[in-house]
Amino acid sequence: MSALAVSPALAPGKAAPYVIAAYAVFLAIVLIYVAIMARRLTRTEKDVQQLKRELDQRAAAAEHKDEREPVL
Repeated sequence: MSALAVSPALAPGKAAPYVIAAYAVFLAIVLIYVAIMARRLTRTEKDVQQLKRELDQRAAAAEHKDEREPVL
């Protein structure tokens, strides 16, 4: 038998804190990632709203310009 099969690196009772710590680190990374994506989404939505307002303003200005030109 190999030495690894006979004596595990950690006894089952002693490995639990490491497993808990690994899950906690993974959860923290996932939460940070979700927060970053939510922030980017909010910023992108604001940019899209601003672009829509600018497009509406340009369309209104174009209509206003067409109204001022004399009809031939």
